[in-house]
Amino acid sequence: MKEKIFIRSAREADIDAVWQIIYEVIQKGDSYAFAPDSSREKMVRYWFNTEKHTYVADHNGEIAGTYVLQANQPGLGSHIANGAYMVSPQYHGLGIGTAMGKHSLEEAGRLGFEAMQFNMVIKSNEAAVHLWKKLGFSIIGEIPDAFQHQRLGLVNVYIMYRAL
Repeated sequence: MKEKIFIRSAREADIDAVWQIIYEVIQKGDSYAFAPDSSREKMVRYWFNTEKHTYVADHNGEIAGTYVLQANQPGLGSHIANGAYMVSPQYHGLGIGTAMGKHSLEEAGRLGFEAMQFNMVIKSNEAAVHLWKKLGFSIIGEIPDAFQHQRLGLVNVYIMYRAL
């Protein structure tokens, strides 16, 4: 059976599945600044905030990933998008992240953004760094010891950028 990935805007009915992905990802403490003990209420409020565009990746009928788009800064910086992406660990290696990355670039352009910037790509998260480079992002800065990795201690983060 051919595997299909369909990306769409998230709905209220997706909240439980999205929370499960967020929970699984932040528990590792290796790729997001969110504390591993962040509450469901806090994370759902953050991920489904009205200032964000929230999406889910459906893989053969199951929610396998989620991402959000928003302005990186308010006002005079609002022409540059920012995004956050999470793939359920059980779906790693199936192209979900790549599909969401490509979709988000198209969506950001459709929404009128001129570029996309990631403020905190964890340097030790080699899969994410590789993905964003593959999709045309450049590392435009590195912040030393900016992330408290649960296993590695303090690690550097990259600022990554791509014009749309």
